[in-house]
Amino acid sequence: MTQVALPVRASSSESWLSQLMDALVGLMEWIGPIGAGIAIALESVFPPLPSEAILPMAGVTASRGGFTLAEALLWTTAGSVVGALALYGIGAWLGIDRLRRVAAKVPLLHPEDIDRTVAWFHKHGGKAVFFGRMVPLFRSFISIPAGVTRMPLWRFVLLTAAGSLLWNAIFVLAGYFLGESWHIVEQYAEVFQVIVIVGVAVGIAWFVYARVRSLLAHRRRVDARD
Repeated sequence: MTQVALPVRASSSESWLSQLMDALVGLMEWIGPIGAGIAIALESVFPPLPSEAILPMAGVTASRGGFTLAEALLWTTAGSVVGALALYGIGAWLGIDRLRRVAAKVPLLHPEDIDRTVAWFHKHGGKAVFFGRMVPLFRSFISIPAGVTRMPLWRFVLLTAAGSLLWNAIFVLAGYFLGESWHIVEQYAEVFQVIVIVGVAVGIAWFVYARVRSLLAHRRRVDARD
């Protein structure tokens, strides 16, 4: 197989993440599209790995003849499904009862929070799995509640594959058609990721504020009765 030098992101220092990225690039060069699938499977279960960097590299390799565009899309989507199934298995192992017991021991959480989340997922789980595959952070974690609620496996795989194919295609095609300029798309993806992270942080902060406020109000009512 022809060895293809892939563009990697410049780094001011050889961090563990950049070294791991280099290893994944080498894997892709060594065994072709299967290596891209393995890299994306790892990204699915290990969110710090940036799919926005791995996927365009697969596209660049395809444009240079390392493998075909169809192979890049097929194997990266297969990798996404495999990684998602691993997290689905973790969710199935945890189960609703175990999560309720954990929630009962965690400050500011209640077993009823798990019940409400499960009820929401039973109602909106299909859309959550499909669109969640296209949202940073949620791409990985959305598979866990699917496992907890035991979403039918065939449905989970179908929705995960469809959502992953759309997401993967954006970045694989960016690498295929833009070549060395694929970082243009990555920059927009990073802005989107920051927006999602800020939104999650705000949501968590609001939840903590509301729950602490509720607990304090409950204590004042108890003290007033005493």
